[in-house]
Amino acid sequence: MSAIDSGRSSGSFSPHSTSSRGRIAIFIDGNNLFHAARSVGVEIDYAKLLNVLRGEDMLLRAFFYTGVDQQAERQQGFLLWMRRNGYRVVEKELKMFPDGTKKANLDVEIAVDMLSLADKYDTAILVSGDEDFAYAVNAIAYKGVRVEVAGFRSNTSPRLIDVADRFMELDALIGDICKADRATGSLHAASGTHRRENGQQGLRSSGDWSVVHSDRGGLGTSNPANEAVTVDGPTLPADPSPISDAGAL
Repeated sequence: MSAIDSGRSSGSFSPHSTSSRGRIAIFIDGNNLFHAARSVGVEIDYAKLLNVLRGEDMLLRAFFYTGVDQQAERQQGFLLWMRRNGYRVVEKELKMFPDGTKKANLDVEIAVDMLSLADKYDTAILVSGDEDFAYAVNAIAYKGVRVEVAGFRSNTSPRLIDVADRFMELDALIGDICKADRATGSLHAASGTHRRENGQQGLRSSGDWSVVHSDRGGLGTSNPANEAVTVDGPTLPADPSPISDAGAL
């Protein structure tokens, strides 16, 4: 398939290129993406990511799957921002494990949604590097649906890449999908600085937790970019990034 060959040989994807993917549905494995991005030292800007994945095609819906801690206020603020900026959030309560970590596996939910909605879209975009999705991707492909996988190459299973019609290598799109003010997710954490202006904290209209100066008493805060709200998750970086309800089916 030419789409597969071109995607793998160049390892690049133009977010501004026109395509004939038809109606698309996006499925983001939030936990997997968070840890993959952290492993390569970057922070995802989910508003930018959504624009890149969607391109100029018609979007059915963009799903974001994540584990949640109902007691984590910052996480709830992040998810609210996501819902208002293009994503349908699918949650599962985090479970505490004997070693003290908190985790939530949403692989089943992602696979079921991809399969059950297969007759509603023409192209599925799976953002995950988890090899466990290879069987589901194959099953969807046999229904005549095009399936693209997006991820960081070092964190994406070769088997998952092999069964996809196209692989979007996010490594080549860092400038298009990451936060403009930080090249790496560990920049603020490494500096150890916590600047404050106006002595107030909150979400900016962009959904970004950062230092904001406002003569009118605007919101302001600064958090280490890699500080996690939960022990294990995308589940939540304390630094929220954008992602609206894209409308009903």
